[in-house]
Amino acid sequence: MAIELKLGEFKAADKGQMELYLRWLARHEQEPGEAPPLGIILCTGKKREQIELLELDQTGIHVAEYLTGLPPRQLLEQKLHEAIAKSKARLDRRSAKSLPQEDDPS
Repeated sequence: MAIELKLGEFKAADKGQMELYLRWLARHEQEPGEAPPLGIILCTGKKREQIELLELDQTGIHVAEYLTGLPPRQLLEQKLHEAIAKSKARLDRRSAKSLPQEDDPS
C-alpha cells in the first residue's frame, strides 16, 4: 500500500505519480499470489467529477480529503453520532442475515 499526503487539492498529475509508486511496489515488493498494491492520496480537496473522469475506482487508487482545521464541536459531535448510528445499523443488518431462519410450521 502506498499513502501520499498532498498539501493542496487533488490534481490529475497526482494519479500518474501514484501509478508509478504502485508499479514499483508491484514489481519489487508484491509476493506471488498477493493482491495488487493499493494507493491512497490524502489531499485538502477533491472534485468528484475529476475523480470519476480519471476512473480512479478502477485503478486501485483512492482519494480522500483531510481537514486542515477542526470543525465546530457541535458539527464534529453530530458527524460522530451519525457514523456510530450507521455502523450499528450495518452490524444489525449483518447479524440479521446470519441468524438461522425458523421453519414456518404452517
